[in-house]
Amino acid sequence: MTDFITALATGFGLGQSPILPGTVGALPGLLLAWWVLRHSRRLHYLIAGSLLVIAVPICHIASDTLGGKDDSRIVADEFMAFPAAVAGQLATRHPAVMGGTFALSRIADGIKPPPAAQLEHVAGGLGIVLDDLVANLYVWLIIAVGLALWRRGKPSTTQ
Repeated sequence: MTDFITALATGFGLGQSPILPGTVGALPGLLLAWWVLRHSRRLHYLIAGSLLVIAVPICHIASDTLGGKDDSRIVADEFMAFPAAVAGQLATRHPAVMGGTFALSRIADGIKPPPAAQLEHVAGGLGIVLDDLVANLYVWLIIAVGLALWRRGKPSTTQ
């Protein structure tokens, strides 16, 4: 069972990519996000939250197996936290918006805005997942504000 959990945590090998393992490993998050967005808005948050809860023990077990730290091969935190960036935002179903959201997620994960950097020091799977959650909550906020401003600037179709 530990082998399967470690395989899942490493994105079935995607986290071992020699080039940008975090980004390559985060790609399944796009599929999860599109799947989440097929459900009702109320379920978006429930599913995104459930994925995060499930990610904690997966990352914890994989971390123990791979040396007890946030090993760069562990990417379940990346792909299981990404749906939090799109939850409730139906416009992110558009491929360009989804792609931009994914790019912002990767940038936010690299920058680690406060308190994400501090949360990275929390031990075990919780710390591994929390920094990605915070980064994706920042992305959610950026996308929500951006979409609201875009909608506000659109010309009205009614006279």
